[in-house]
Amino acid sequence: MHASKVTPRRTKGKPAFDGTNDPFTQYDHLVALDWSQLVMAYAHLTQSMVTPQLYEQRANLPVLKEYLKSLHGTVALTLEETTTAHWLYLELRDCVDRLVICNPYRNHLLSDGPKTDKIDAAKLVLLLRAGLLKEVFHSDDELYDLRLLVSAYTDLIQAGVRFKNQRSALERGHGTDSTHAAFIVEHLEKFIALYGQSRKDYVQKFAAFCRRNKDLRRLLAIHGIDIIGAVKILALVVDARRFPRTGHFLSYCGLVRIEKFSGGRRYGKQKPQFSRTLKSVFKTAALAALKGHTPVREYYEHLLARGLSEEHARHEIARYLATVTYGVLKTGTPYDPYRWRKNSTVALRISMAG
Repeated sequence: MHASKVTPRRTKGKPAFDGTNDPFTQYDHLVALDWSQLVMAYAHLTQSMVTPQLYEQRANLPVLKEYLKSLHGTVALTLEETTTAHWLYLELRDCVDRLVICNPYRNHLLSDGPKTDKIDAAKLVLLLRAGLLKEVFHSDDELYDLRLLVSAYTDLIQAGVRFKNQRSALERGHGTDSTHAAFIVEHLEKFIALYGQSRKDYVQKFAAFCRRNKDLRRLLAIHGIDIIGAVKILALVVDARRFPRTGHFLSYCGLVRIEKFSGGRRYGKQKPQFSRTLKSVFKTAALAALKGHTPVREYYEHLLARGLSEEHARHEIARYLATVTYGVLKTGTPYDPYRWRKNSTVALRISMAG
């Protein structure tokens, strides 16, 4: 087997995830890693081996890098998505030809039978060779780092809402007569004031980022999407080309359901794993876009005239905005607010996707 059949050792800055499934039988070495704070276990498999070789030792990143670089030929490495997965991705991506961060939710085989780090690594490398792993997106793009800012903003909002709810509950339940309640409310007011200022700082930072980034400026032109929504979308999507088709993106946003068929019979639909943040962004954007006389409002009234209920029409609007967003990010073209008029089948196509 010749190394020319696959991509050579990756160069710095090239993302590992490109939306395709490699034929892992073309790699000379397959390695699966189970990493913890104290111990690392890894399984090594070549195309001529039936049973993987298993190793376990104290967690040591330089030793692991040296081992991976010592393998002659092409190397594919996999590990499961955990809190340390992105750090390992950045550290190990230059040591192998293909790095797969896989979705642990899909690896039910690892829960069968006895469970140790070495056994998990052995099963993981066998799943890699069979091409049965579901890859999780990771990238060294600076936009991926934007997720950290969005996550911190989300935590801030949740904390602020919790403080306000706690203050409201104390005032309703105890009033101002209780000395302890008054003391608690006084300190909650301080936290809420700090929350308000912090939220303004985050929004200002998001606005500055929008002024510098052309993709964010295109997103802001879409009706219903504000600064915070645009930043959340770009931070989670990063590269829209990783979604082969519109249906994949809608599934990632939690705006469609998957059909279940077996034996020629339909067993209903099920929700796939999806980003709750993106679903919230597009649902909120749909409500905002329906305010006033906008092209999206015209489309909404068009859907109602076709016989859809208000609830289903709002859901169609959310999917329409998600579809438009996907097209804008993938092609780099500006938002065309009246494209739905040019394509009379767009509503039917989006409806059938759900």
